[in-house]
Amino acid sequence: MTDSSTFAPDWISPPGDTIEDLLAERGWSKAEFAERTGFTAKHVNELVKGRVPITADAAERLSRVLGSTSDFWLVRDAQYQAARERQRAIKSAVEDAGWLCELPLAWMRKQGWVLGRRDKGEQVLECLSYFGVASVPAWREQYAAPLTAFRASDKYEKRIGAIAAWLRKGEIETSKVECETFDKSGLRASLAEIRALTTEPDPGVFMPRLVQICASSGVSLAFVPAPTGCPVSGATRWLTPNKAMLLLSMRHKSNDHLWFTVFHEIAHLLLHGKRMLFIEGINGLDPALEREADVFAGETLISVDDARRLKEIAKPNVAKAKIIQFAEEIGIAPGVVVGRMQKETWIPWSHLNALKTRYVWANEL
Repeated sequence: MTDSSTFAPDWISPPGDTIEDLLAERGWSKAEFAERTGFTAKHVNELVKGRVPITADAAERLSRVLGSTSDFWLVRDAQYQAARERQRAIKSAVEDAGWLCELPLAWMRKQGWVLGRRDKGEQVLECLSYFGVASVPAWREQYAAPLTAFRASDKYEKRIGAIAAWLRKGEIETSKVECETFDKSGLRASLAEIRALTTEPDPGVFMPRLVQICASSGVSLAFVPAPTGCPVSGATRWLTPNKAMLLLSMRHKSNDHLWFTVFHEIAHLLLHGKRMLFIEGINGLDPALEREADVFAGETLISVDDARRLKEIAKPNVAKAKIIQFAEEIGIAPGVVVGRMQKETWIPWSHLNALKTRYVWANEL
């Protein structure tokens, strides 16, 4: 996204400018104006220079003496005071410009998550607004601190700012999804319908349907691409006691990885506590809970009995047709079957990948 800046001049016009214009039109001196309003000469001087606010009483006097309404004068002063405060905030925010280096700012601007600002102070304020916090210390408390406990694999770079930006985008997107109250039994009952979606190769079809199914059980789901430094596949957290958030990044852009992640995240919602944040891809806080979610996902996609059958036919030289037939028999996508075989090391990671469905984000086309 290209830089975008609103017109924000260094000068601000106080209500006193309007007062002086009206006095000039009438040919009144400030002394006569003071007599007509009942203000002291000192107060008039301070009022014209914008050093004192316009109170309700002052606004009423101005409306009677100079015209317009008291609301006009109150709004005129409120806009002036807000503009002054904005300028002060921008100048103060420049001191936090170093924080921008912690964020995937170029990515956020390219994706349209934030607007590009030429002024460093304005850019800091833009990013604070994106995160819904008033200050950088508040951001560290709300986002950075909870993420420091997660360990990253040595294979991937983990940047707290990138993960925080991704999670925040998830919060924004899932807040738009209308959900029913969370229903654990309803979510369990929908597992078969969700599993059947694995056979649909078109994201334009299965994405909205998956969002709809989850929303009916109180789970707000969103697909959010992850920036560099955010090596995550998915995440879950509770937004309220009755509404859960489920984020998917399509990190590896293949259907086997996507659907395993879907059921892994659902496992956290069904089996684990409501006060926990789970982020997949940068290692969890509790290995036992992660293993439990892995088992749940694996067995939901391919039952224990079907997995035994699959192991018997899984050989490095197994024919594609045999995998396709097996997948049709159990009602899932062949790519998901291949992913399971590779994960169990029944076949090499390089084999049968042509059976997997690959995805591309629209802005990558």
